[in-house]
Amino acid sequence: MDEQNKNFEEEFTPDVVSIIDEEGVEHFFEELDRIENDNGKYVALIPIYDDAQEIIDDDGELIILKVDEEDGETYLCPIEDDQEFNEIGQIFEDRLSEKYLFEE
Repeated sequence: MDEQNKNFEEEFTPDVVSIIDEEGVEHFFEELDRIENDNGKYVALIPIYDDAQEIIDDDGELIILKVDEEDGETYLCPIEDDQEFNEIGQIFEDRLSEKYLFEE
């Protein structure tokens, strides 16, 4: 592999997050962005699929989760408060709209 391709791959390797759901099934997501404010830390994710049909069927919705830490472990949790979710969602939308095309 030449140096130019190596640099490209290192620069554009997505951050992959693994989440195990309540049934013990592991799901993989690409982390698009993360922010931190006075209320906490948050991540914006999109699913990673193995099957091409799942990619086609995906609605493209961002998954926004709050980062919690407990006993040295990191957990990603849903944002329960609607106002907090809307505020954080708007921040991510504004930041990511500079890189990606969003449809209303």
